[in-house]
Amino acid sequence: MLAGFIAVFAAIFYKINTSGRQVDAASIARTIAIGANATVETVDWVDGRMMVLIRENGTTALLQVDPSTGRVLGRTDFVAQ
Repeated sequence: MLAGFIAVFAAIFYKINTSGRQVDAASIARTIAIGANATVETVDWVDGRMMVLIRENGTTALLQVDPSTGRVLGRTDFVAQ
């Protein structure tokens, strides 16, 4: 049980210390294509990818972007049910 707690706290400590890493500006794409009516709400880094939250035509979507190429790797649209 004690080893489990130590492992959990070690993982939390690792995540806290690695999330603030600096990104080299030269390795980031100059442009990222989003829709003409889209607005960027926030950008965050997760596992080396840019996560871009956008609003477009009344909907919200999360884009997974390769930071070096600017290519959108995936899109998740948020819909009401």
